[in-house]
Amino acid sequence: MSADVQPHADVATNREILRIPAFRRLGLAWIFSNFGDSALYLTAAIWVKQLTGSDAAAGLVFAALGLPALLAPLTGQLADRFRRVPVLAVTNVAAAVVVLALLLVRSADHLWLIYVVIFVYANASYVTAAAQSGVLRDLLPDRMLAPANGMLSSIDQGLRIVSPLIGAGILGLWGMDWVVGMTCVSFLVAAAVLSRLRVAESVHERGQESFWATSTAGFRFLFAHALLRPALLTLVIAVGATGVLNVTIFATTEQGLGMPPEFLSVLISCQGVMSVVGGLTASMVIRRLGIRRTIVVGILLLSVAVFGSGVPVLGVVLGSTVLLGIGVPWAIIAFVTLRQQETPPAMQGRTSAATNMMINVPQVGASVLAAALLSIIDYRMLILAMTVLCFLSVLPLVLRRRSAAVNRAM
Repeated sequence: MSADVQPHADVATNREILRIPAFRRLGLAWIFSNFGDSALYLTAAIWVKQLTGSDAAAGLVFAALGLPALLAPLTGQLADRFRRVPVLAVTNVAAAVVVLALLLVRSADHLWLIYVVIFVYANASYVTAAAQSGVLRDLLPDRMLAPANGMLSSIDQGLRIVSPLIGAGILGLWGMDWVVGMTCVSFLVAAAVLSRLRVAESVHERGQESFWATSTAGFRFLFAHALLRPALLTLVIAVGATGVLNVTIFATTEQGLGMPPEFLSVLISCQGVMSVVGGLTASMVIRRLGIRRTIVVGILLLSVAVFGSGVPVLGVVLGSTVLLGIGVPWAIIAFVTLRQQETPPAMQGRTSAATNMMINVPQVGASVLAAALLSIIDYRMLILAMTVLCFLSVLPLVLRRRSAAVNRAM
């Protein structure tokens, strides 16, 4: 049954999903895997800054983390070609082994090795996301997908607040070798937990299509689907536009609020806390509004948050951070649930990877463009343009709904 006609009351609650032992095991593995991931990515950038004294060199760590999005067609195919639970376990073991190579780094002369390790290990997160999407689809009925996605999103966002602080603290007290060791142990524990996960996986189809056709199947499916195409277009435009916010937030903090750059950590922490709330409440909102309306409401909250971020009043900026933290998880969790419901089991990995690529790449591109324009355009003009773009991004969903209503009336 499609998401447009599915009864809203049929969506499960968070308590119901936590009663399923297999999901609790998957969630436990997600906690350890994400803890290691979140602890390493920020700590590595701080470490590079210590080794080189260069902000640009430290920034390249985040570039190495983002580049694997371009390999989404390959990672998605990997998740669809093999049994996904073993793929999850093996990927965590492989990530632990790769990260161990950082123990060889002793000076800035080995900077290239850090970038290579970060790039390779970052691919693991995309493989994990693609494979996990299929595991959830096989493990749970449709009514339980929304709370499951919301719980996993909250775990992810919560760890992004806590684990970077732990990683940075360990780096300062005992050095990077201890961070590497902690990360490896986290990945290995996740693999051990996953090795005991039992899921009746769907049959993996192996057709006679060419490599190119198989790799792009996820994109073609999303573009051809009457429900997923407008929803994905809305999400790509809105979330992509927030890439500008990643740049303008520095100007908002210093020029607008007159605060030191360190105050940015307060805003990020506030957003992170509210993202946890957004993940935990997403299933309730979907149950009451439905998937399409939840996406629209989430994007509208994002639009208001973007506009408020340009107002030089502390209370308004903090309120905008709250709306941003809630709105984005609602929209993304609703879309991910829709995609899982509408995608055949054999294509879950490829549509998941394609979605990640289409959301992440425009966001990175918008950040680069904003950084280039900020020196010649007032940051408030960029925020205003982004606000308009976010508001307009709901049109594909709204127009699609009206078109469907007209067709039913004819």
